[in-house]
Amino acid sequence: MINVRGKRISTLFSARDIALRMDAMAAEMGARPHKDLLVIAILKGSFVFAADLIRAMHANGIEPEVEFITLSSYGKGTEGGVVRILRDIDSDVKGRDVLLIDDILESGNTLRFAADLMEERGANRIEIAVLLDKHSKRKADVAADYVGFDCPDHFVVGYGMDVGHAFRELPFVGVVEGDA
Repeated sequence: MINVRGKRISTLFSARDIALRMDAMAAEMGARPHKDLLVIAILKGSFVFAADLIRAMHANGIEPEVEFITLSSYGKGTEGGVVRILRDIDSDVKGRDVLLIDDILESGNTLRFAADLMEERGANRIEIAVLLDKHSKRKADVAADYVGFDCPDHFVVGYGMDVGHAFRELPFVGVVEGDA
């Protein structure tokens, strides 16, 4: 338990656990052939996970092109709504394998939207990698091909994930004790 910005945060997944899991995920990815792989990180929450995973992929002989897309399904609060593209990718996905990277698969609405968008644009194959999979909140029919950890039903922060734009910098995934 640590104190950050006056909040008590308990560690759910340590930096060491995350690093070990990144290496294992990248090894899984390296065992599969890829055709002109394009990695698309979904911003903002995935930026830390995506950077570490891409470096681990490189260490496993995978050399993808990297893009970023900014999608939003949140208005005020934490309940997802209509997914909107705030910033699109520049690359053409037609005929390419695409790996979507996101921080957490929760409702599935954002990842379902992103996968459908890439399919409409002609991607050859679409895979999904997430740091956390929170099955209890699933609303859309979507599953990740690569999962860092199954996540219990807690609101999590750190390792790129935030509450009110705070706690993204934490090197672990944690749970804010009390009201966030």
